[in-house]
Amino acid sequence: MKKTLLTLTLAASVLALGACSEDSAKNSEVIATSKVGDITQNDLYEEMKSSIGDQAFQLLMIEKVLSDKYKVTKEEVNTQLAADKEQYGESFEAMIAQQGYTEESYKKFLELNLLQEKALIEDVKVTEDEIKAEYENTKNEINARHVLVADEETAKKVKAELESGKDFAEVAKEYSTEEAAQTTGGELGWFGKGQMVAEFEEVAFGLKKNVISDPVKSSFGFHVIEVTDTRTTEKSYKDKKAEIEKQLKLEKADQTQLLPKVAKMMKDAKIDIKDKDLKTSLDQLLAAAEEQAPAKDAEATEDTEADTKATEDEK
Repeated sequence: MKKTLLTLTLAASVLALGACSEDSAKNSEVIATSKVGDITQNDLYEEMKSSIGDQAFQLLMIEKVLSDKYKVTKEEVNTQLAADKEQYGESFEAMIAQQGYTEESYKKFLELNLLQEKALIEDVKVTEDEIKAEYENTKNEINARHVLVADEETAKKVKAELESGKDFAEVAKEYSTEEAAQTTGGELGWFGKGQMVAEFEEVAFGLKKNVISDPVKSSFGFHVIEVTDTRTTEKSYKDKKAEIEKQLKLEKADQTQLLPKVAKMMKDAKIDIKDKDLKTSLDQLLAAAEEQAPAKDAEATEDTEADTKATEDEK
């Protein structure tokens, strides 16, 4: 199970609205005809607005404010796309389809994700020594698959069925609580250390090939893991440096401050919403951001007070 790095997520259905032209609300151009009536761009806009309007508007404004300050190139998007295809292998198409994406809409997802990453790690620092150490740590990669279930008893049953020779993909589809397993059969593809949650990773990297693990508990549930192959990366430190540096920064970054940061950018942009039906569409997002921002300040105050008390006690 991969670590979740970002707090702002996307829905494929919302991305579809971004494909509509900006003046769709006023556009009466007919996009479909039939014996029972026509459908215009405005009809589509109004229907989508009523169903996913607030979420879509939030998404589009997030993209606007982030892309005004940070830049993501087509090369960066294609590089990430290629990396995801390499990781998931033959199950990539099924994986994105299960989430409601085409390859083009998935690239849009990647673009916004990369924009958020740039905002998140903007002020995070890592040293050359940290990058070199991580390179050595992640040179070895494994290809693994798993079945994720809710309780240990079911996990033991899964382990027994797999060790009896049952097909891994079929067992994963039958038992796994992970929706993606219905298309991937539990395949996770290639990954190095630092990409999965700690409990999973500790066991996976200690397994011999084609050995079924005992149940492994994590925050996601209970995993039954099998490593199908291992390899040592052929990429040099120079080739891997930028990727590792970004990964380390993402791990160090305070993810709870991404939303407040985006909210401040929105306020600075002085957004004037003309459509009365969307007037309050940003209210919930901005309110959530305000709730998160003071939390950090309060924690900092508590830490300062604790340090002061400790100093006084020492005296």
